[in-house]
Amino acid sequence: MLIDRSASLHSLRRTRARHISYGMNHMLLRSQAFINGAWRDARDRRTFAVHNPSTGELVGTVADLGRDDTRDAIEAAHAAWPAWRARTAKERAEILRQWFALILEHRHVLAELMSRESGKVLTESLGEVTYGASFVEWFAEEGKRAYGDVIPPHTRDRRLVVIKQGVGVAAAITPWNFPLAMITRKVAPALAAGCPVVIKPPAETPLTALALAVLADAAGMPAGVYNTVTTTRSHDVGLELCEHPLVRKLSFTGSTAVGKQLMAQCAPTLKRVSLELGGNAPFIVFDDADLDAAVQGAVQSKFRHNGQTCVCVNRVLVQRTVYDDFVARFAAAVSALRTGDVLDPSVQVGPLISEKALHKVQAFVHDAVEHGAQIVEGGVHRGGLFYAPTVLANATPSMRIAREEVFGPVAPIFAFDTEAEAIAMANDTTYGLAAYFYSRDVGRCWRVAEALEYGMVGVNEGLISTELAPFGGIKESGMGREGSRYGLEQYLETKYLCFGGV
Repeated sequence: MLIDRSASLHSLRRTRARHISYGMNHMLLRSQAFINGAWRDARDRRTFAVHNPSTGELVGTVADLGRDDTRDAIEAAHAAWPAWRARTAKERAEILRQWFALILEHRHVLAELMSRESGKVLTESLGEVTYGASFVEWFAEEGKRAYGDVIPPHTRDRRLVVIKQGVGVAAAITPWNFPLAMITRKVAPALAAGCPVVIKPPAETPLTALALAVLADAAGMPAGVYNTVTTTRSHDVGLELCEHPLVRKLSFTGSTAVGKQLMAQCAPTLKRVSLELGGNAPFIVFDDADLDAAVQGAVQSKFRHNGQTCVCVNRVLVQRTVYDDFVARFAAAVSALRTGDVLDPSVQVGPLISEKALHKVQAFVHDAVEHGAQIVEGGVHRGGLFYAPTVLANATPSMRIAREEVFGPVAPIFAFDTEAEAIAMANDTTYGLAAYFYSRDVGRCWRVAEALEYGMVGVNEGLISTELAPFGGIKESGMGREGSRYGLEQYLETKYLCFGGV
């Protein structure tokens, strides 16, 4: 069925920004996918359940779409493309700004829904809603600045012009750890550039994605321009998005292994691809650093969403002369973190997303201890999917946690002696997404920032993401950038026009 936008907008606004328990009947809680402006079931009527990783309770049941359903969404998007790209940038911006306003207006309901299905603590979920909405606001305006060029001609009778046009249907495959922001960071620039979108959210967190679709529809998004395909059949749906010739662009956030597979599947149709993949972020503390600031930055960057983000600190590298002092201060700060009910605003650490994630964390800690690491704080399973925030001292390169992304609340601390050694240790990985370091030496700040082989570097700062700056990595952490003016370029084609006989 189609939503009556005028009625839905009025009803949505009656639930203005306030902390409420949405229950199972709130209008943002949907069970069907959203294709071509209509809510629909899977053709074969399959569904899947979404559970709260914090409590295990059922949050909702969602349509489980297949490859044929996905093809319907792609064809609907393609059919909607001519009218959407024909709108002026200002007209598209007006719809995006309405969507932005609705997201903020319902941030408390969105945050609670996000916390229930992802296990993210409520304060972080509220922050994510604001962060995610910022991309919609930014690209609503940045879409008006998709400038071209006039090139001085090589002959007197010609005029050379470059224009920018949207690439066409854009597919977005998003992860569970940022259920809202990873959608807006991908689709806001696509929509601003005149590209219709097909979104495949993860099976763990489809409800936030569907709530965004409700708000996009209420904001006036034309039928077919915004489509959300919910599924557990990720391989089949992903293959359709990669192989279908009408899809011109694929943006993916997830593991490096899956990113490589998707890139290979897109190769036959030469799709434009953006990949934001895994990381192995170092956090370097030099002996001239402000240790209190470094501790605060490390705690923020390591334990945000329980260590389950791609830019979370994976390795803490500390200069030997301040090693013991830093470890003591860091462990004390970590011990003060409160674990518990994600809807409790005083809680900073929630559960891991799944049993598989819990077992991986336990295996990494066991391996580190076997290779000589000392558990300074945590290292305890607290029941369910909860694992205590953990600090490991005496970490060495022989441990799995030095080479692989733990994606959990474990911080191994390595020692180094010289600046050159720290840089070599930090760069000794196939990944290159984010890195961090603390120093009060201006010269060292420039040297180290330039020497680190990462797409993003935080200098005396542990939280670096913003809609204003490009987000993305190098090496096996991916390609392309999201956010900022560079993010809009990912959805634009450059077309050269040559006027003769002038």
